Amino acid sequence: MRSILRLLGLLLLVGLAVPAGAQVKRPQFRPAVLGTGPDSLINRIDAEELLKKGQKDGAVMFCAAVAPNGDAQAAWTYRAMPDTDALEEELTKRLEGVKFTTPIYNYQPVGVLLYGTAVFSATDSPHIQIFLNQDPKELKAASDFVAPQPVIGADSKFDGLTPPENESTVPLTAIVDLGLKVNREGQLQELLVLTEEPPLLGYAAAAVADFREAKFIPAFRTGDPDDCDIVQPICYKPAESAEPEE
Repeated sequence: MRSILRLLGLLLLVGLAVPAGAQVKRPQFRPAVLGTGPDSLINRIDAEELLKKGQKDGAVMFCAAVAPNGDAQAAWTYRAMPDTDALEEELTKRLEGVKFTTPIYNYQPVGVLLYGTAVFSATDSPHIQIFLNQDPKELKAASDFVAPQPVIGADSKFDGLTPPENESTVPLTAIVDLGLKVNREGQLQELLVLTEEPPLLGYAAAAVADFREAKFIPAFRTGDPDDCDIVQPICYKPAESAEPEE
């Protein structure tokens, strides 16, 4: 009887192990997202401390260069709303050493640029929301939407942000708003320059050159790949790297 029970137990374990192993197969596409645990960005920001510092409702955009293992190798903030110094300072600090999930493109881990927006609410119970996009309409709707992430590696010709050479001796932060259409296969369908600030210094041309041959992990909406037509701010900031290792 004991031998039979042991055999049945072994068969049960084997039966459970086979489907579990089958579920480990990599997807074709998976964006870098926040993940869970103490190293996740959402769990590193102290909303109560921000409230004590007098932070009111506000938002700050950020970009993170994410390596194939999910580590953020560089990150920078921009387009902070007025009176969000405390939020921007906290976000900048917490982005150091943050861990995202592994980005997957065509079944393989790759480096990507991840674009996000941190939103702080001071009303009632203070809390942080982090949206992984920067498109005005998606942010207004608080959509479950992850913007397409330009791929570094694989068959993508994107290799990071390369600011233009200019004669200014003053370090400049520049933002180019691009209109991007990316299909659910990660193919760039349309690329338009919408705005450039400061103008006439070559940043719009640099953004077009950086992104025109990029491949993307496609946008994800409610957990599934989706076609998208979005506004994507591209920030060129001095003394910051936007190139994770391949």
